[in-house]
Amino acid sequence: QVQLVESGGGVVQPGGSLRLPCAASGSIIRINVMGWHRQASGKQRELVARITKGDSTNYAESVKGRFTVSRDYAKNTVYLQMNNLKPEDTAVYYCNAGIVDMRLDSRDYWGQGTQVTVSS
Repeated sequence: QVQLVESGGGVVQPGGSLRLPCAASGSIIRINVMGWHRQASGKQRELVARITKGDSTNYAESVKGRFTVSRDYAKNTVYLQMNNLKPEDTAVYYCNAGIVDMRLDSRDYWGQGTQVTVSS
């Protein structure tokens, strides 16, 4: 059984920072792409940032220069460092990862989501 567990969400003032970790656990052979999506109330889920096994990164235009995605291979963990947060960053943030498990099945996994609220 493979699981992704996020943490680190909360309420922060505009201009503030948060760091979201997401740890993968279970019967994992290999983790390929890891990333973060978000879904604001009444809107579709969108890609925020992702990082490949070779550490190539992609970001949504709206977060470039403010957010940084990174991963710790030893801990099977991906991080999203969010700086200079804006009210429009308010959303539920979901971690996802492409994982090959012990049965050699390859699929996308999702975390349960963590709420980030940017408000004064």
